[in-house]
Amino acid sequence: MNPGKTKAAMKPVRRSKLRLFAGKRYFTWKRYLKWWTDNTKRAKLHRSENLPYEAAGHATPLLRSLRNVDMTLQYNKIMNLKLAVARLDGLMVRPGERFSYWQSIGKPARRKGYLDGMVLYYGGFRTGTGGGLCQLSNLIYWMTLHTPLTVTERHRHSYDVFPDEQRTQPFGSGATCAYNYLDLQLLNNTEHTYQLKLWLDDTHLHGEWRCDGRQLYHYEVYEAEHGISLEPWGGYIRSNRIRRKLLTRSGELAGDEEVAENHALMMYSPLLYPV
Repeated sequence: MNPGKTKAAMKPVRRSKLRLFAGKRYFTWKRYLKWWTDNTKRAKLHRSENLPYEAAGHATPLLRSLRNVDMTLQYNKIMNLKLAVARLDGLMVRPGERFSYWQSIGKPARRKGYLDGMVLYYGGFRTGTGGGLCQLSNLIYWMTLHTPLTVTERHRHSYDVFPDEQRTQPFGSGATCAYNYLDLQLLNNTEHTYQLKLWLDDTHLHGEWRCDGRQLYHYEVYEAEHGISLEPWGGYIRSNRIRRKLLTRSGELAGDEEVAENHALMMYSPLLYPV
């Protein structure tokens, strides 16, 4: 990947509603075709009993105070999360199996009980059925980075919409989603079975990857090469790389690898907020 070309390509381009409509339909049906022709075995089995070992775990708050965002949309998001979690909790990903976020959840539709939530859209936000499910894909991706599971597809927003207030993870360490063309997909290339456990309490969304065996390594995920650049066309681009260290059970460094490169157009002034 050429970072210079990537940044140049991020200059905002105004597209017509017809172009956006046609583009979405094209990529949606392209994804359906890919699902129909994919020969990799997809994870489908669910098990309520926990596998014995916790491989990774994390929790994120359900409500955040965001400027100019109606809190009703966040309460609706909680209902959307509950519906999606019910489809994913206990899912087993056995050796050689593939996990697809959207194939496992299905299309978030009103007839299934999904409500209007906040959806990020071209540097701003709007309402959309099933809005807020990115919080769940973010959680799963972050936990997966702390396991030997292989991320085969992950997307991040092209826009950095909100400042880093209350951020606890590195910028660019999430995975955005949009049914069905922006998916999160994982592959289990290990000899162990992994189990996805998810639940909500009054304040947080919780998750765990559990395993039928102990992991050989402990993973430390960190940010490198963070920077903000003013582009010739007047916008600010925020960039970084996400890396992780592989540590043995005794704490010795066994490896240090890059897992993602991020570039996002900033929608707020970098001079007003520390990043």
